Amino acid sequence: MGRAQIIIAATPQPDVARAKIRLSIFDLDRTLSILPTYTPFLFFAARTRAPWRLLLVPLLLPLALLYALKLLPRCRMKQAMHWVALGSALPEREAARLADRFAKHLVERGLYREGLALIEAERAAERRVILATAAPHFYTAALARRLGIADVVATASSWKDGRLIPAIDGKNCYGADKCAMVQAFMARAGIARADAHIRFYSDHASDLPLFELSDEPVAVNPSPKLASIAAARGWPLLDWRQTKA
Repeated sequence: MGRAQIIIAATPQPDVARAKIRLSIFDLDRTLSILPTYTPFLFFAARTRAPWRLLLVPLLLPLALLYALKLLPRCRMKQAMHWVALGSALPEREAARLADRFAKHLVERGLYREGLALIEAERAAERRVILATAAPHFYTAALARRLGIADVVATASSWKDGRLIPAIDGKNCYGADKCAMVQAFMARAGIARADAHIRFYSDHASDLPLFELSDEPVAVNPSPKLASIAAARGWPLLDWRQTKA
């Protein structure tokens, strides 16, 4: 908590930056959340609505092996996991109910308190807070509502006849695609890059394109690779994991 306050207080903004649109972009998984959220959400949803679907989990093992060998794209793996846990078509109202219940669970016990305090500090500093994550938009948006965050950039789900289906709509919001999706969000919002000051928080080196786009990259609970990059480039570092030990 104290380290988060130091980052903000010890980084005075020049007058030109204060005049800009100030954006604070947060990754979700292992940055704000203690654990990744996608698999826990799917298990939460299966246990809640159809526990028998957990018996199908072994069907994922061959796909998991292919994914580990980089022979299966991340998006295909996510779609297969969705099918096992939620089925081929989930009514929108039920999806919304599951998303909100899971978001409530995350706020109560799945997020770093330091991260929540940092969001409030950024908001108090009149910065526009944005959640940018590879997690599905439908439950990320539910979480964002509970956190008072209006802007979400996330992986879009597909809907057919009012039902949630496993297919991803467009790109998985990950790596270079996440960076492109944030830039597209800014364009839709009428925010030119030259007119923005971006502070970005993430735990993983896959977010390097967005780190490099930002004015203030901050490594949070960093993976070993990101910790090495942050040290080499002199980026600030926050680590809240020690408070959970």
